[in-house]
Amino acid sequence: MALSSIDIFLSRPRNVLVFLGIWLPPKRYALLYNLYKIMIMLTQYCFILFEVIYVVVVWGDLDEVSEASYLLFTQATVCYKVSVLIANKKQLKCLLDFMMLDIFGPQTPHHTKVLFTNARKVKNLCAVFLITAIMTVSLWAVMPLFDNAESRFFPFKIWMPVDAQKSPQYELGYIYQILSIYCSAMLFFAVDSTILSMVMFGCAQLEIIIDKIQQLRSTPLSAKMKGAKCDEMIEENNKLFRECFQQHQAVIRFIEMLENTFHANIFFQLCCTVGIICIIGLRITITEPSSVQFYSMLNYMATMLSQLFLYCWCGSELTTKSQDLREWLYQSPWYEQDATFRKSLLIAMERMKRPIILKAGHYIPLSRPTFVSILRSSYSYFAVLNQAK
Repeated sequence: MALSSIDIFLSRPRNVLVFLGIWLPPKRYALLYNLYKIMIMLTQYCFILFEVIYVVVVWGDLDEVSEASYLLFTQATVCYKVSVLIANKKQLKCLLDFMMLDIFGPQTPHHTKVLFTNARKVKNLCAVFLITAIMTVSLWAVMPLFDNAESRFFPFKIWMPVDAQKSPQYELGYIYQILSIYCSAMLFFAVDSTILSMVMFGCAQLEIIIDKIQQLRSTPLSAKMKGAKCDEMIEENNKLFRECFQQHQAVIRFIEMLENTFHANIFFQLCCTVGIICIIGLRITITEPSSVQFYSMLNYMATMLSQLFLYCWCGSELTTKSQDLREWLYQSPWYEQDATFRKSLLIAMERMKRPIILKAGHYIPLSRPTFVSILRSSYSYFAVLNQAK
């Protein structure tokens, strides 16, 4: 049985979200599934609450506030993104149904290969992000193990309703923090992978359209060809071109629906990433270079940069593929087609003057220049914080 586009692109993030209770609930166990989802989300929101309390308590101490702030921004981003996904479950279902339209179905083995290639590409990139995230969380988890038993501390500097110097309160607090942050890392990965995989699905469809355009056959009207055969070839070319145009319009509608559903999600991610990067940079200058915390900060910096790069890279790929489509369309043998084909071509070329651009907050285009601009902004804020330090 052939795999569907959802299975090809979303199998990994879907499995993670199902495990954490965030995916669309099954009808048979909807109540238990929703209760499990509430429990998972409570652990995340309680973590934010404890972070806020700790920041209020240590307010005025730049070192302590900076150490607590990057995790606060991270948890706020996770909770916001997951909450948006849950709130937009109807839109998510519409996106999944859109991916299953017949017009998006592969028609040749090459089309199937294009789908698998793009899915493998985004899965490998997201796997790098997941590995760095898990490594960071693991380094945070082992940091307390390097301390002696007389001055035990929790992995993260947040307010806790338990005493770290007493057992089993310390063990319970330690387990809560580690499980919560591992869930946070998996949620981060799953939500981002869902969005990015849908973007790459749009890229794959544009590649399929380009392949179809390359199948347009020349029909030289001056050549000695039987009228019936020539008319048949012209009609086949017109039919294939109409199919390409309809598929391109469907891709545009799909990306617009994706942007309308997650634009605030991506915008919030970009804004928080700026704050997280500059705060981590400040922590790196403060932390002892030979400590475990120093290496965990470096790894966390790599995690955030890889996440930011993934969004900008996928958005740039989508725009580039849409521009390539217009060039391939112009290179087709349109000059050997009938008047109907040429009129349709003119309409399509006018429609494709505007490339497909995925925007955060309907304002910031996701592209490689945006990635560089965010890095520059982060460095500027870091310089200000470092001077204040």
